Amino acid sequence: MKKRFVTLLLAVMTVTALVGCGSDSGASVSTAPGSTSDMGNYAVACEPMMDAACAEDMDYEYTYAINGVRDTEAEVSYEEFNTEEYLEIKENGFVLVADNPLSTFSADVDTGSYCNLRRIINDGWSLDNVASSVRTEEIINYFDYEVNDKSDVFSVQYEVGNCPWNEDHKLLVMTFQANAEESVSNEGNNFVFLIDSSGSMSSKDKLELAIESFKMLAKSLGKNDRVSIVTYSGDSRLLLEGSNDYYEICKALDQISAGGGTNGSGGITAAYECANNNFIEGGNNRVIIASDGDMNLGITSTGGLTDLITEEKETGVFLTVLGFGSGNYSDANMESIADAGNGNYYYIDTIDEARRVLVDKLKQTTLTVAKDVKFQAEFNPAVVYSYRQIGYENRVMSASDFNDDTKDGGEVGAGQQVTIAYEIELVGSQEGGIDLKYQDSEIVEGFENEICTVAVRYKEPDADESSKLTYVVENNTDADAVHSDDFNFVAGIIEASMVIRDSEYAGNATLDSAYILANSGTKGDEYRKEFCVLLILLGADE
Repeated sequence: MKKRFVTLLLAVMTVTALVGCGSDSGASVSTAPGSTSDMGNYAVACEPMMDAACAEDMDYEYTYAINGVRDTEAEVSYEEFNTEEYLEIKENGFVLVADNPLSTFSADVDTGSYCNLRRIINDGWSLDNVASSVRTEEIINYFDYEVNDKSDVFSVQYEVGNCPWNEDHKLLVMTFQANAEESVSNEGNNFVFLIDSSGSMSSKDKLELAIESFKMLAKSLGKNDRVSIVTYSGDSRLLLEGSNDYYEICKALDQISAGGGTNGSGGITAAYECANNNFIEGGNNRVIIASDGDMNLGITSTGGLTDLITEEKETGVFLTVLGFGSGNYSDANMESIADAGNGNYYYIDTIDEARRVLVDKLKQTTLTVAKDVKFQAEFNPAVVYSYRQIGYENRVMSASDFNDDTKDGGEVGAGQQVTIAYEIELVGSQEGGIDLKYQDSEIVEGFENEICTVAVRYKEPDADESSKLTYVVENNTDADAVHSDDFNFVAGIIEASMVIRDSEYAGNATLDSAYILANSGTKGDEYRKEFCVLLILLGADE
C-alpha cells in the first residue's frame, strides 16, 4: 500500500475522551486499525512542537484530504487515532442446490461502501483491518448498466459467462431496473434536512461539505416542494420549517456551526415530527440525515437507533442517510439506520459526489417507486450443482420471508437499478425431492436450459400488499463468447473486492486481472475509469 508522509510541522495531540459508543444490536462491529474497545470518541487539538527538519526524520502517515487538498490542521495519525466502525461481514459460501435451491434476499441499492472505499484509498490509508468496509454489492450498484427492455415494472438484463477467477465455474450477472416513475404520484417533495452539528462534524469534509451539498439540493427544488431544517448536537433545534425559498434555506444553513455532543436519537425524533407536521398527501415525504454516525448522547447503540427508526418509519416518511467524514466515522450506525428506516445510504466524500447523489440522481435517491423489494432465485438442479451469491450478506432472508408482507425488503427509487451476481457450478441432473418448479423429475425435462427463475416481490409506495413478477434465466453460455463491457466491469469489481477482503473464494483473482477486466469494460465512462485508477493506487499494473 502506497503511503503518504507528512513533511510539515509535527504536532502534539491533546486527547480528551468524550463518551464511548456501545452496540447491543447483536451484530459484530469491527473497528479500524488503531482503535481500542475503551477508546471512546476523541476531540483532538494540535500545537506545533517540532521544526520541519525534525518532522522529516519521523514517519507519520498523512491521512486527511478533501478533494485532493491537504488540511494541515487535521493531519493526525490515522493508524493511532482512527475509531471507525463497520459491521462485520461473513462472506457467503457455496450452497448445494439439492439442499437449498432458494436464494432469498432484500434489495440493496446503497452505494455508501464504494465512496467510503474510494476515500480510504485516495487518502492512502491501510486496508488491512477494514475488510468489512467492503460490501461488494454496494460497489457494483454504484455504477450504471445497460438494460434494454423496459416494458415491465421491473426490467431485467442478464448474462452468463465464464468465471474469470475459477475456470470450472460460471458467473451470472443480472441487472433489474425500476421503470414505474410515471405511475407514482408525487404532489411535491417534503424534505427535512437533519444535520449533525456536533463537535465531531467540525472538519471540512463533514459539516462544511454537508451544508454545500444541501444548498445544491435546495437549488433543484420545484414550486410544490418544501424544506425544513433540523440540527442536533447536545439537543435538537428546528431552524426552518416548510420553506420553498432557496435564499431562506441557504441563510438557515449558513447559521449552522459545529459544537457539543451528539444526541442523534433526539434529532431523529424531532426530524420525523417535523416531516409529519408538513406531510404532503400523495407526495414524497423524506428525512435526509447528514452525519458521521458518531452518536454519544441519548440512544447511542446501533440496536437502539434501529429500533427508533423502525418505529418512526411507520408514519410513511422515507429516509435517506448521507455519511460524511473520517477518523471517527461509524459506517455501522449509518448503514443500520438506513436499512431499518425504509431508506438508502450514500457516502459523500466530495462535492462532485454530492452533486451526483442529490442533483443528477435526485429521483433515484429520493423518489421511492417500490418498497419492501425482495428477490428470490430458485436454481434448477438439472443445470446448477451449487451457487454462491456475491455480496448481500446483510440482506439475506429466509425463504418463507419472501411471501410474508410483514417482512421488510429494500426500497428502490425511480429508474434505479439493482445488480446481482452469482458464482455457479454447472452439472448434470440432480435429484431435488422438494416440491418446487424444478424439483419434480417429471417436469425438469422441459427446463434443461434454465439456470434459475428469479421472482421479484414489491409493494407500491402507499400499498400494504405486495405484487410478484418472475423472470427466467437461461444458460446462454458459449465458451467462445465475447463478454459484454458490463459483464467484464462487474467481474473486475468482484475480483478486486475478493482480493481486498482476502476471500477464500478468490481462486486466481489478482488486482492485476481485476484491473484488466474492469478497464476493458469502462465504455468511456468517467466513473468506471475512476474505479480503475483506484485499483492502480492499490498496486495493480496498468
